[in-house]
Amino acid sequence: MNDELFDVVNDRNEVIGCLPRAEVHRRGLKHRSAHLLLFNSRGDLFLQQRSFRKDTYPGAWDSSAAGHLSAGESYDDAVRRETHEELGIVLGSAPEPLFTLEASPETGHEFIWVYRATHDGPFHLHPLELTGGGWFHPDHVDRWTADRPEDFARSFCRIWQKYLALPKP
Repeated sequence: MNDELFDVVNDRNEVIGCLPRAEVHRRGLKHRSAHLLLFNSRGDLFLQQRSFRKDTYPGAWDSSAAGHLSAGESYDDAVRRETHEELGIVLGSAPEPLFTLEASPETGHEFIWVYRATHDGPFHLHPLELTGGGWFHPDHVDRWTADRPEDFARSFCRIWQKYLALPKP
């Protein structure tokens, strides 16, 4: 995991270098990640519980699938790769992009692209990436993030707030 190479980016999300994951995190440099909010046909959201082996937010609840972009990788490719690695499902094309978040301490210095897709499972959860997961009604997620934000990866709470602020169809 610490051998991964990340693109380091500037304030405009332009690549300015490439460094190992551990160095990027240690120095708090700006980099990139992609997150997927995966809903089932009933409108419930699948949340993953991060593995307790993770170096950041071990055991915390997070987006359905999420991960850093590897050096040279696009956001669309990263969200598809992470969804396959973590949930064992293949997305034929990139899911619907919803919004972006600017890199900040609240996002772990990551520029984040957030996507949405629909899938009813089943999943094949990667045991080194996830401890587990489950389907939750959006109202439950809203109350849970408000009452116990410490249960979640920090960036997920920001993602959920922005998702709730989107205009509803």
